Amino acid sequence: MKPPDAGPTGTLRAALRLLGRRWRAAYLAALVAAAVNTVPDVLRHVLVWDDPRYAAALAVDVVGFGTALVAQLWVTGALTGLPDGGRLRAGGALGRGTRTALAAVRRAPGTVLAAVVAGGAVSAVLTLPASVAALGLDRVIGPLDSPGVVPFAVATVSDLVASTVTLPFLALVLVLVGTGWPARRPGTSRS
Repeated sequence: MKPPDAGPTGTLRAALRLLGRRWRAAYLAALVAAAVNTVPDVLRHVLVWDDPRYAAALAVDVVGFGTALVAQLWVTGALTGLPDGGRLRAGGALGRGTRTALAAVRRAPGTVLAAVVAGGAVSAVLTLPASVAALGLDRVIGPLDSPGVVPFAVATVSDLVASTVTLPFLALVLVLVGTGWPARRPGTSRS
């Protein structure tokens, strides 16, 4: 793969090109992580299902951020070999993804922030309309307050879709930046 141009825009474009070429592997990893993350995601909501307090809603969001971060780091670690034509590597992916993400944040925090904002915008476009239509705005931004099962299922599926679509993009940005892809000569290995 050709190294991206310097800066956030070039790296984001390179990640999209890589995602276009290696979409099967990238989305498979994302689907696995999003599906596994759905279990604690649903459980955290069920635990405060009818709790009207905003503190409960905030606690649910904090736990959700943590489980989503673990999913993101695992996907990042699983995709580290993709730029060099490698395969998915599930074994040790969480540790590898954590190291890669930390390196990316140290190397190019602006690029990582740009990827988070871009991925967050896509995620919001995919999940907010369905969640608001199913649950109502009050339940999306505040406590769930005993929603019906079908509306909750619609919101959960929209979250699953949004996660599956956006996890690999940020992961590939983290991989490209965290492994120093732009600084390497073409054809050289990270090893």
